Amino acid sequence: MTRIAVCSRSFSRHPILRRELTDLYPDVTFNDEGRALAGEELIEFLQGHKKAVTALETLDASVFAAVPELKTVSKYGVGCDSIDLDTMADAGVKLGWTGGTNRRSVSELVISFAVQILRHLPQARAEVLDGVWRQHVGRQLSERTIGIVGCGHVGKDLGVLLRAFGCRVLANDILDFPDFYAKNEIVPVGLEELLRQSDIVTLHLPLDETTRNILSAERLALMKPDAMLINAARGGLVDETALKGALKDGRLSGAAFDVFATEPPEDHELLNLPNFIVSPHIGGSAEEAILAMGRAAIEGLEKNQIPERGVFPDNY
Repeated sequence: MTRIAVCSRSFSRHPILRRELTDLYPDVTFNDEGRALAGEELIEFLQGHKKAVTALETLDASVFAAVPELKTVSKYGVGCDSIDLDTMADAGVKLGWTGGTNRRSVSELVISFAVQILRHLPQARAEVLDGVWRQHVGRQLSERTIGIVGCGHVGKDLGVLLRAFGCRVLANDILDFPDFYAKNEIVPVGLEELLRQSDIVTLHLPLDETTRNILSAERLALMKPDAMLINAARGGLVDETALKGALKDGRLSGAAFDVFATEPPEDHELLNLPNFIVSPHIGGSAEEAILAMGRAAIEGLEKNQIPERGVFPDNY
């Protein structure tokens, strides 16, 4: 009988996903203690299991070496930056992965961020709670120029939604999607040009050595002073110290982040800025997205393959 280890805390506490998994695999070890598994504790949890469902857990060379019986890892979620895919491939471990399962959940969060920033909702709420009744004059999302950096599953979904608002949508990606761009009236541009033109820039990239701090201090300086930045993709894409300085000095109007280089974030000065919105990595935490990601992870226990550069998964 195949033993399954479910490292993910949210999967482990979801009654529907638990039932659907145990209907297929009676011998499942769930993370019922809700521990953030890492290092030796993660290795201990995985030992004795042939297959595993993981989320944000770091699977590196030490893990694969210590658990040679592990033959399949199925990803609960879409980002693979927590997995050493090269070592995984060398070890002959298969990956179950499905892209785009949480795209609508993330897209809707981005749109909500954009509206909140444009209408000054965080500042307005804080003032009302302090007894100040003042009407803030903001701007509409409609007909703004939005720059999407990374046109994968989420970027494409967001682009379609923004066109319904009458937005002018710019896109930047290392790949070209001419048919998609033409069909949805989206304009592909270089990154620097996108930063210069956009009223709102939203990031939808994986994190790797080519994208780490892709929005450096120099690139943030290209943005218009009344522009805004949203990151609901991966922490580490933005120089957060440079971002804080730009927000404090009025060189950037506002920002909203769901992800950070270190989570939970430790820079409380940044978190408490009145023109900064923060959420605790909830982009994919809509109930519909959780079910879709969980069911994809269950399917990935059987439908999987060894990672292959340029082939599987996306952006590897």
